[in-house]
Amino acid sequence: MQKKMMKYISDYLWILLALLVVSSCQDDKNFTVKGVVSGADGQTMYLENVGVSSVVVLDSVKLNPAGKFEFKQARPEYPDFYRLRLKNQLINFAIDSTEVITVAADAGTFATSYQVDGSDNCKAIKEITLAQLDANQAISRIRKEYEHKHLEDTAYVNRIMEASKAYKEVALKYIYGAPMSTVAYYALFQQVNGLLLFDLYDKTDSRAYGAVATSYNHLYPESPRTKQLYNLALQSIKVIRSQQKLNLDEIETKEVSFLEISLPDVYGNVVKLSEIAHNHPVLVNFTAYAAEWSPALNIELNKLYSKYADKGLKIYQISLDADEHFWKNAASNLPWTCVHDPETVYSQAAALYNVKQLPALFLLDKNGNVVKREDYPHKLENDIKAAL
Repeated sequence: MQKKMMKYISDYLWILLALLVVSSCQDDKNFTVKGVVSGADGQTMYLENVGVSSVVVLDSVKLNPAGKFEFKQARPEYPDFYRLRLKNQLINFAIDSTEVITVAADAGTFATSYQVDGSDNCKAIKEITLAQLDANQAISRIRKEYEHKHLEDTAYVNRIMEASKAYKEVALKYIYGAPMSTVAYYALFQQVNGLLLFDLYDKTDSRAYGAVATSYNHLYPESPRTKQLYNLALQSIKVIRSQQKLNLDEIETKEVSFLEISLPDVYGNVVKLSEIAHNHPVLVNFTAYAAEWSPALNIELNKLYSKYADKGLKIYQISLDADEHFWKNAASNLPWTCVHDPETVYSQAAALYNVKQLPALFLLDKNGNVVKREDYPHKLENDIKAAL
């Protein structure tokens, strides 16, 4: 009887051990994000995967008064980026070899004052995020001062560059200190007003792209992010080399009336700027529909268009949004020509017009000549009258 009991216990222990091994193997294939969000009773929080070109909702939870949550998802094949979204606030994080990440946050300061444990990279991503927010706020203040004519052009440009430099000083610690890390990749792609803080076509910034691209190509050659980075780095090198001084006396030149742009509209039809500009003054606008200032900008443009369209004014609006679907929805009801540049912030068309920030507006006369460049549409009315 005792032998049978001992055998039963032994068999039970082996089964239990097998179950633990299976459970452990299953956990190795997953990652977990858990924690507490206070002050968010009844609100829904989402877990999203931030891909190279799209954001996908993976899971969601309706928070109770205790605020506890836990998400479990399949571990990505290569290091990848995710975020927690509560209303319009975001907590970004990365998953590489980490199994469990713990987040503690308050609903009111969800995106800025959270605590994260379980990953040094995720802590560094928070530092990069806060530096980007500081740059965003600083540049917004500078733009308002400039708009109210409290700054001259030179001072405006210098202060914008200072705000950008402050961000880069934080980011470069990780880009050159650990170029193979998810933090380095994340730091490269932070934006203000729809444009990258690291300029792909700047010689110094190009080295940062090259450093991260080289490291990723060595460690994760088949990753979609590696291929994206490598292509961008090659494109950067190509453009910078093309900017080298040329002997213009040896080049055959011809006069052109305007800088051509040819991009697809919301229906997929390619529309040339020259077709719109033929015998008409045109307001060319580089914009990002997802930016917070976009609705106000389109209201101002609509006032001008309603007033002067019958007199011949045309608008050719170029979206640099990464989310093409969002652009199509937003642009579908606008009365002027709306096109989308799939190169987004790496737009050759924007580079052709030397666009450094968004929004950017150019007024072309009936012959296609740029007669005015302006950041604010309400300042263009007198020039539009003259062009008409």
